[in-house]
Amino acid sequence: MVSAAMIGPVYAGSATGAATEWTQMANNAELIKLLESSGVQVENQVKQISQLAEQIQNQLKIYQNMLQNTAGLPNHIWGQVENDLNQLRSIVEQGQGIAFSMGNADDVLKQRFKSYAELKTSLPDVGSFSSTYQTWSDTNRETIAGALRAASLTADQFDSEESTMGSLRSMSQSADGQMKALQVGHQIAAQQVAQTQKLRGLISQQMTMMGTWLQSEQTDKDLAQARREKFFGATAPSTSGGQKMGIEW
Repeated sequence: MVSAAMIGPVYAGSATGAATEWTQMANNAELIKLLESSGVQVENQVKQISQLAEQIQNQLKIYQNMLQNTAGLPNHIWGQVENDLNQLRSIVEQGQGIAFSMGNADDVLKQRFKSYAELKTSLPDVGSFSSTYQTWSDTNRETIAGALRAASLTADQFDSEESTMGSLRSMSQSADGQMKALQVGHQIAAQQVAQTQKLRGLISQQMTMMGTWLQSEQTDKDLAQARREKFFGATAPSTSGGQKMGIEW
C-alpha cells in the first residue's frame, strides 16, 4: 500500500516553498528548467495521492462492513481508521498545495515571457491556468465541507491533524459515531479520487502547453535576450590583490 510518508516532497507540492522559489528566481533559464522537472514530479505525485485516496476509500468500506456486524470497532481497529482518515486529510492538503503552486507557475511565466502570454491568448480556451486551479481548489473545499455538514461536522474539524484526531476520538465513543466517521471519510475519499484525476488533467494540459511554447522559436529569442541581459548586467570581477603586470626585458 502506498502511504503518505512515501510521497516525497517536490517543488510544486508545497503551497509556499515552490511559489516563493518561482517568484524570486532571477535567472529565466533556471526558472524554465525547474518548471520542466517539477512538472514531471508533480504528475507522479498526483498519481500517487490518487492511488492512496482510492486505497483509503476501499479500506474504509471494509471497516463499515465490519461495524455492521459488531457493537463497535475495537480500539486497535479504530486506531487504523484514525490513521487512514488523517492520511486522507493530508491528501487534501497536498492537492490544494499543488493547485496553488502550479497556478503560481502560470502567473510567473506570463509575467516573465511575453511570448508565453501571447501563446495563451491564441488558444481556444483563453482562461488562465491560475484561475482554473483556483476554481478546482474552491470546488474541492466546498465538496468536502458539504460532506462534513451532512455528518454534523464543520470544515474546521478537518482542517488540521489535531482537530481531526479530536473529532475522531469523540466519534469513537459510540457505534453510531464510528459509522458516521466512516461514512463521511468514505465519501471524502471518493471525492478526492475524482478530484485528483481532474487535477492530473489540468497539470497535463499545462505541461503540454508549456512544451508547445518551449519548442517555439520565440522562446529561444527570449532566453537569448535574458542571457545577454544577465551577462552585460553582471558586476565585473575584482582585479585587486593580483600581481601587477610588468615589462620584462
